[in-house]
Amino acid sequence: MAPVYRTELTPLSFLERSAMVYPDKPGVVYGDRELTYSEMAREATRLARALEATGIGPGDRVAFLCPNIPEMLIAHFGVPLLGAALVAINTRLSPGEISYILNHSGARVLVGDTELLANLAPVADGLETVEEIFSIDETGTEVGYETVAYSDLLARGSDHPIPWAVDDEERTISINYTSGTTGRPKGVMYSHRGAYLNALGEIIHSHHTPDSVYLWTLPMFHCNGWCTTWGVTGIGGTHICLRQVDPAEIWSLIDSRGVTHFNAAPTVLIGLVNYPQAHPFPQPVTVTTAGAPPSPTVIEAIESLGARLVHVYGLTETYGPHTVCELQPGVEEL
Repeated sequence: MAPVYRTELTPLSFLERSAMVYPDKPGVVYGDRELTYSEMAREATRLARALEATGIGPGDRVAFLCPNIPEMLIAHFGVPLLGAALVAINTRLSPGEISYILNHSGARVLVGDTELLANLAPVADGLETVEEIFSIDETGTEVGYETVAYSDLLARGSDHPIPWAVDDEERTISINYTSGTTGRPKGVMYSHRGAYLNALGEIIHSHHTPDSVYLWTLPMFHCNGWCTTWGVTGIGGTHICLRQVDPAEIWSLIDSRGVTHFNAAPTVLIGLVNYPQAHPFPQPVTVTTAGAPPSPTVIEAIESLGARLVHVYGLTETYGPHTVCELQPGVEEL
């Protein structure tokens, strides 16, 4: 038994807190769909109970192949709430690469968007460990093989509470696969403790507050969205989900939803500053960038629109951002 003075660290506690402190505040916005923090917590609990009813238990792997939609965000809490590990798969990989990750991770369940699942038709029969596939259909895409609707999965669950806690903070909360540039992708096992601490780091270096309105331009499959899935939830900000990166839609949401933060690679920033209707941000916006060094031209262009730029560097093996290029006093005057 753990000492009474010790609490095992887990980002699950972030959603528990925000659901108590901000029960009626919008936690997730996706088009016309909104979930308050209390609703978000109930959805995560129902997902955990549904997976439990499906036969998933502690230590099992549950894979998600989805764009940045609310179900992907909720999976970051619902899957580990059951004690299972989330495997968020890169949506840009080939069917063969996705098949390898599913087999290598030992995922027993796959939840996917129908547009992405349809691409797996040639390899579906070769999935060695996946016992059931659940589909989320936003586009009317025919998958081409048997799946079960995600709503039917949730119908197996209940709202019966599960403690937002773990008995060991070193338990695996997620498995993220590297790009595989020097060989087969490697599965990096994130712990509850590591995810908790890195999420706090995201809050600090990206300057998040409870007033943050965070736009999901960064893929959630990428290091669990650099742990911002947990970080923005921890501070009680609002997640704005985005199915695909589109400069027009990004500008629309910045203007209409009061976006204050987003993370993006320099290529995304180039698309934003070159958009014909680009204009100064209507409110202060913090942009955290990584993936490649942003050029001086890109930095000058995005800052001229009113952005506060935070430049970070990291690895899949370091939970995403690990090093921050902090602006030093006097540098702006050089």
